[in-house]
Amino acid sequence: MSAVGSRELRISGLCYLAIIALGLYSEAYVRGSLVVAGDATATAQRIAAHPLLWRSGLVADLMMQVLDLPIIVMMWRLLKPVNEPLALTATGLNLVQTCVLVANRVQALAALDVLISPSMAAAFLPGQRDALALFAVHLHGQGFGIGLIFFGFACVLRGWLIARSGVLPRVLGGLLALAGVCYLVNSLALLLAPAFAQLLFPAILLPSLVGELALALWLTLKGKPRLA
Repeated sequence: MSAVGSRELRISGLCYLAIIALGLYSEAYVRGSLVVAGDATATAQRIAAHPLLWRSGLVADLMMQVLDLPIIVMMWRLLKPVNEPLALTATGLNLVQTCVLVANRVQALAALDVLISPSMAAAFLPGQRDALALFAVHLHGQGFGIGLIFFGFACVLRGWLIARSGVLPRVLGGLLALAGVCYLVNSLALLLAPAFAQLLFPAILLPSLVGELALALWLTLKGKPRLA
């Protein structure tokens, strides 16, 4: 018998859907509209002209990490009966990812501060500030990729556990494991072969979106664990 009830599953599903929506907002809308790849001046001008929009993306990112915690707890409770050591390992990996991403948000804040802070204006020339801002954005992207390495392994483990659990549909486990593999490929390519990573992105993350969205929708709309 699953230790997780329907209400807990549905709440987790709603949190998951909110995380996906917030992630699309912050990454695709905010940073997608303000960051011009390889152009420090254009990026700096856009960020400085829309500071509230940039900050809203940062808040959305942090809310994602807050909402991740109920899902981590639910996944631990749901998958512990299948294999407790692996479920605990996945939980630890997910918590590491959350901590890495929370700390990484400082880079996004620094990109704005270096452009609008009076002390930065007194210390650096405009072109230097623009370059520093773009560098901070670049570091934020690198930190995000590093965090997803831990999440990728967590997804693979959870996908395998879900497929064996008999509590959730087996296909959801396969999709989640595939999502984890795609996260790992994307992040490792980003670290080992950046030029190749540019060719893979964003197509490599489409299976991740499909897998996580399918799980979130099932939890929200079905939200009824099967008897193991």
